[in-house]
Amino acid sequence: MAASLDPAQLDRYSRQIVLESVGPDGQGQLLDSAVLVVGVGGLGAPVVQYLAAAGVGRLGLVDGDVVERSNLQRQVVHGTEDVGRPKVDSAAAFVGDLNPDVTVQTHETTLSAENAPALIDEYDVVVDATDNFPARFLINDACTLTGTPFVHGAVYRFEGQVTTFDGTGPCYRCLFPTAPPEDAIPDCATAGVLGILPGTIGTIQATETIKHLLALGDSLQGRVLHYDATTMNVDEVPLQSRPECPICGDQPAVDSVQAVTYEGDCAITE
Repeated sequence: MAASLDPAQLDRYSRQIVLESVGPDGQGQLLDSAVLVVGVGGLGAPVVQYLAAAGVGRLGLVDGDVVERSNLQRQVVHGTEDVGRPKVDSAAAFVGDLNPDVTVQTHETTLSAENAPALIDEYDVVVDATDNFPARFLINDACTLTGTPFVHGAVYRFEGQVTTFDGTGPCYRCLFPTAPPEDAIPDCATAGVLGILPGTIGTIQATETIKHLLALGDSLQGRVLHYDATTMNVDEVPLQSRPECPICGDQPAVDSVQAVTYEGDCAITE
């Protein structure tokens, strides 16, 4: 791919290409890569923004919601004129204006056990930019069963967390074996969220994604990064595989996401 970078691309990506660990070959690798972003809201917006700017050649966007005025405080790929528009369409238009090198595939739907395996199979990396536990467990199970790396992020009020899973283990179920009760953690509409926080966490998710595509540096695999915006403290918690994990453990309990009910505590009966 490096030999086929045209003058406009050499100019556009020049600040990355001059990095010894990227170079023309690395930029070509990014242009040949495909990333699926599930959720085009607070976390997904900066992920889409920076992956497109970096020249990731194909982006898949999954989201069934439309833009609301209350989204604009943090979902920076959408504008006032996009209110009422499907988020995937608004984000695709943003990418098209930012970087014509990037092909966008939109999926105006909710990720489900029926469509997740086929969607994920088309991409090199998945970014979990969702805001609910059923979706997070579904992404984890589908990616782990297919061996697809994915980058997880979550925010709550002034705090956020990020980690990367390589598709083999540990997995998200090693971090959270089951989902908490539905009313245990209020959503953003109830609890609120600092507008800049998803930008911080989403940018780290984009960084982890690009590092994986370039085989660059040390990922957050096996580590959960926790960020507190009020104190600017960043902590790491080690994460190890659980031998009894029903997805990535020694004796996996299921071989298909269709066998799991993604509601309530999202538990898997072994």
